[in-house]
Amino acid sequence: MNPLRRRFLGAAACLLALVAGPSGPAAAAPERVVNIYNWSDYIDPKMLDAFTRETGIKVVYDTYDTNEIVETKLLAGRSGYDIVVPTGPFLQRLIKAGAFQPLDKAKLPNLKHAWPEVTARLAAYDPGNVYAVDYMWGTTGIGVNTALVRERLGPNQPLNTWDIVLRPELVTKLKDCGVTMLDSPDDIVPSVLQALGLKPDSRRIDDLDRAGDALFRIRGAVQKFHSSEYINQLANGDVCLSVGYSGDVLQARRRAREAKNDVDIAYYIPQQGALMWFDAFAIPKDAPHAAEAHAFIDFMMRPEVAAANTNFVSYASGNLAAKALVRPEILSDPGIYPDEATFRRLFTNTAYDDRTQRVVTRLWTRVRTGR
Repeated sequence: MNPLRRRFLGAAACLLALVAGPSGPAAAAPERVVNIYNWSDYIDPKMLDAFTRETGIKVVYDTYDTNEIVETKLLAGRSGYDIVVPTGPFLQRLIKAGAFQPLDKAKLPNLKHAWPEVTARLAAYDPGNVYAVDYMWGTTGIGVNTALVRERLGPNQPLNTWDIVLRPELVTKLKDCGVTMLDSPDDIVPSVLQALGLKPDSRRIDDLDRAGDALFRIRGAVQKFHSSEYINQLANGDVCLSVGYSGDVLQARRRAREAKNDVDIAYYIPQQGALMWFDAFAIPKDAPHAAEAHAFIDFMMRPEVAAANTNFVSYASGNLAAKALVRPEILSDPGIYPDEATFRRLFTNTAYDDRTQRVVTRLWTRVRTGR
């Protein structure tokens, strides 16, 4: 080859390398993506599409059914997720374990729409609201197929009470039509403690044993422990009572109405009180796409987006400004937005210490297995 041509080609190759950069042709910009891990049936898919259309950020969306799955993945490290949505006590534990990075609030201008009272309650788990933003909140209560339950318990039995779950002589009458319960001791144990007139956040072994015994007594009537299947089971008339999350039960009601299958679902906040919980956006410490995660959270905090999600999933948003855009039948539903008197009967729970967690895990294993 002509030496002059060789030198020319070498210089051209160097110039191309500088233009292309270390990773290949300059024309192929890296794809922007955000990897989200959230509860099942918990977002309006149209909002995910709207986010991608506006920002060009692809959404990879995975779902889970229990907080324990999220906790295990995050504590193992390198989960690959950019946003997770843990519930209060798990958020609290994971913050203490150093699993999350502080939010850059300068990148979250829509935080101005947050509901102050909800944000203040969330601070019990995230002091100073450093790591998390409330997505949705709700209660753990009782969903019933009204016709089937009335048929078995009679027209005069109150349904807004933990009695229909914890009194064996009542719940066993419902065994044939199907009873389910959340597979979540963090929801169920505090609820039972409250129903027994004990402190719902108690760490006393005697109190926890009483809760475990009360659950064990009605264990034979419970068809299954699961934290998402009951939505369709209620909607289809396959079960008649589920201890579950407010929005899930109301989703079941909506699905039944859409199917026009004559299944009438009702949700009750028990008169003894109910657990108020919070599911919050948080960014793992090793999130590979933190900038995209912030963009997604800020988008979700737009009032119109937050309202669309509430209208889709039937949970109350942590976005106060969204209330004006929520459908009237949802905003007026006391199972979603309780009145002030009911709100005062709602309680919260905090993360168990290691000793208490071992006790709760043992009692829950006993209840689930029936041994």
